[in-house]
Parts: sequence; C-alpha cells; structure tokens
Amino acid sequence: MLEQLIQYDKELFLLLNNLGSDTWDSFWMFMTNKFSSIPLYLFLLFLSYRQLGLKKTGIVLVFIALTITCTNGMADFFKYGVQRLRPCYDTDLDGLVRLVKNSCGGKFSYFSAHASNTMGVAFFFTLLLKSKYRYIGILLMLWALIVAYSRIYIGVHFPLDVLSGMAIGALFGWVFFKLFIFAGNKFRL
Repeated sequence: MLEQLIQYDKELFLLLNNLGSDTWDSFWMFMTNKFSSIPLYLFLLFLSYRQLGLKKTGIVLVFIALTITCTNGMADFFKYGVQRLRPCYDTDLDGLVRLVKNSCGGKFSYFSAHASNTMGVAFFFTLLLKSKYRYIGILLMLWALIVAYSRIYIGVHFPLDVLSGMAIGALFGWVFFKLFIFAGNKFRL
C-alpha cells in the first residue's frame, strides 16, 4: 500500500511539475524564495502592532520565531529519519523532472520545510488577526498554497512532502497561537 501511495505521489508530481513553462519560471522562483515573503511578514507585524500594541507584537514575534524553529527542526528530523529522495535525485524520474533551480538542494525531501514554515506563520496570523481583518485567513492560506506549490513547480518536492509540511505547519501554528493566548492570560500581557 505504501509503495502504491508513493507511486501515485510520483505521478502527481510529474503532472504538476511538467505544467511549468519558461514564461512562469521567474514568478515561481520568486515565490519559492524565502526572502520574497519579508514584505508580507512586515505587513503582518504592522497589523499586529495596530491591533495589539508594541509589547504584544514583540511577543508575537517570539512565538512566530518559535513556530518556525519547531517546523524547521521537525522537517529536518523527518528528512533524515525518512530519507526520501528529492524528485531530482530519484533515479525512477531521471530525465522527467523539470528542475527550475540551478541546484536541487539537500538530498532528502520528506517533508517540505518551506511549506511547513509558511503554513505555520499563515495559520498563526490567521488566528491572531481574523477577528479584526475578515479576509486575512483566505489571503494567508492562498499565499501558503502558492509557496507550497512552488516547491513542486521548481522540482524539489513531491506533493506528499508539501501536504505533510502544510499539515504540520498548521498544527504548530495552532499550538503556538494557543501558547501565545495562554501566556497572555497567565502573565496579563
């Protein structure tokens, strides 16, 4: 059963990865670049500041850093524990992967830290800001999906890597949001 799931994952990867074209490559490379999200992060911190003030926004920043640290650490733990090869290293896919990046990156792919980090941040800020900014959740989930898909588009992650990363990111985003609320109530922040 696991072999069949992995085969379906490879087939879906090839379908999604080969939808790409030279026209869109630069857009997807921009979306997958972790530094391209900095303006969005700054905007989210600004919205937090407007809603919560400077002190609580500083605490939000700490909890976001903890979210990213945990999702990144968990991704590394799974990558080296599971040791699933990235599509560009998978010999079954030789000559079939449309690798947009100059290099493939690390050898292992399960699960995507990019997808996990992005979803963790998106989920945390959705929970934090949804009461004041009605559509923030839709926009942040769309952003997280675009970043996650970019990993498939450029040829470095399978769909299951991305979906697992997004699920774990959402879980950590929720957990650290709840811890933020708990800390705020406990220490009257």
